[in-house]
Amino acid sequence: MLPSIIPRSQHNISRDNISEYALKVLYKLKDAGFQSYLVGGGVRDLLLGREPKDFDVATDATPEQVREIFRNSILIGRRFRLAHVHFGNEIIEVATFRGTGAIDDETEPQPQRTKHNDRVVENGMIVRDNVYGTIEEDALRRDFTINAMYYNIADFSILDFANGMKDLQQGQLRLIGEPQLRYREDPVRMLRAVRFMCKLGFTLDVACETPLWNMGESLHSVPAARLFEEVLKLFLSGNGLNAFEKLRHYGLFAHLFPQTEFCLAREEQKFPRTFVNRGLAATDERIRTGKQVNPAFLLAILLWEPVRLRQMALELEGLPPLSAAYQASGEVLLRQNRYVSVPKRFSLQTREIWALQHRFEAQRGKRPFRLLTHPRFRPAHDFMQLRATAGEAEQKLAQWWTKFYHSKAHEQELMTTALKNTDNRGHPCH
Repeated sequence: MLPSIIPRSQHNISRDNISEYALKVLYKLKDAGFQSYLVGGGVRDLLLGREPKDFDVATDATPEQVREIFRNSILIGRRFRLAHVHFGNEIIEVATFRGTGAIDDETEPQPQRTKHNDRVVENGMIVRDNVYGTIEEDALRRDFTINAMYYNIADFSILDFANGMKDLQQGQLRLIGEPQLRYREDPVRMLRAVRFMCKLGFTLDVACETPLWNMGESLHSVPAARLFEEVLKLFLSGNGLNAFEKLRHYGLFAHLFPQTEFCLAREEQKFPRTFVNRGLAATDERIRTGKQVNPAFLLAILLWEPVRLRQMALELEGLPPLSAAYQASGEVLLRQNRYVSVPKRFSLQTREIWALQHRFEAQRGKRPFRLLTHPRFRPAHDFMQLRATAGEAEQKLAQWWTKFYHSKAHEQELMTTALKNTDNRGHPCH
């Protein structure tokens, strides 16, 4: 497959907008006699005038050769062997050109496990792939046309293998190859399609959209831990609400969060969908304003309704409210891990956010003051406020806690200022 070559004079990518570390990797590979290209989302975003989140490099050097050139690199991955070149907190990912091989030409799913050189396919899904090839083969292996453009550091031209520039200009998202086969090879591509639609505002080609309606079941063959990373990309990109609505539109959300989908299908007076929508909208706003969002808080939003309903059922069976809350949260998270595996460091924080909701009901004595010192007070307080705006918690309770928190925070600020203005002997500083 011959690419269209777009010379420097006909595109807007400038080295001034490329990470200095990415340039260092590109030039060092070139100087070592290897082909060296910036590829994927970095090229796409630069062409769109966006600031890339990261920069990926493609080369004909093997991972081991990359490791020899860059002593500050490590090799990672079993499914895809990659080199990560570390520059402080910045990582440049370097991938060797992928080969195609005979398996990619098959149109029917593999009934069993099939091996081809260093590629393993199970039921049509690629589970291991370290077959190396040419840049032309590598382009064919990429998912979307807009991600199959290569910026050549040798002459600053762009190699476009699949009319990606045309699709970019038309705002269209299109897979390379036969859509059902590409989704079957890697079902996560369905989630990537949704994410790119939301992030870029592009429309999905009809031939690529149709399989989304009936291939959601294939997501169950993807490791649950990998799906957790994809969920974070979907919901913590500043377009979480849009992603949520699109996932539900295509029936994909039910394969990621089946307990939540079951609850959403049984809405009562527009709840819980109102709660999830408001929570995701608030999360999007935090991200857009440069504030951080803890994945534990996101999970608390997405799984709250299954926990709430299970807790109510346990209370009807005679369990005390606090015991019912702990048991319900444990059951819901355990079931969720079958689909999207939640790391323990986040699930523990999520359970604390839920558990603290009961402690907000205590407004007398020393209990409010003790709650203020809890390490999860802030996210738990924000969660309670969210419940109030959605009509689940009492507005008066939310208002009382907001006033109490701000008054105590102000008192603490005044005390800190006074201490700063006092010398070590307790005398005022002049």
